[in-house]
Amino acid sequence: MATAGKRVHKHFQLDAAKIRRAQRVFKAKTETEAIERALDFAVDEHEKNRLAVEANERFVRSGAEIKDVYGKLTD
Repeated sequence: MATAGKRVHKHFQLDAAKIRRAQRVFKAKTETEAIERALDFAVDEHEKNRLAVEANERFVRSGAEIKDVYGKLTD
């Protein structure tokens, strides 16, 4: 969900090892690209988690009954 937005110049003190690791993980050519991809990933994960929580809440509110047809959930 990368969005093209206004680019601004910022100064941060970041762990160089983490940036190198992010470059490898995201296969980024530059440190800036790695940081942008990491931020995009964090935002996307947050959105997925929010949607999953909403879906779970709707399921619980629906009152649907779950049956353990294989008997694996009882102690």
